[in-house]
Amino acid sequence: MSGVAKRLLPLLDRVLVKKADAITTTKGGIVIPDKAAAKVLKATVVAVGPGARNKNGDHIPLSVKVGDNVLLPEYGGTKVEIEENQEYHLFRESDILAKLEN
Repeated sequence: MSGVAKRLLPLLDRVLVKKADAITTTKGGIVIPDKAAAKVLKATVVAVGPGARNKNGDHIPLSVKVGDNVLLPEYGGTKVEIEENQEYHLFRESDILAKLEN
């Protein structure tokens, strides 16, 4: 993932995240169909922008950093495909709901 962060640097208060993989089977081995699977709302921060600017032109630091696990809203964000079969999403920091403790 570090190669992705070097190629795509988000601007201002935007955050690039990689969503966690969806659960496709239960603990008992039952396969869950795509239509019945819940949306993935957890993600890992891959890259962050420098932060929004205040009236003086100074950057306001972001509250999330690379490697943080975050909770995302059900809808929103911009899908970005940088590598083959790798899907990332761009969110504004204000759209991220929470940081998850490890």
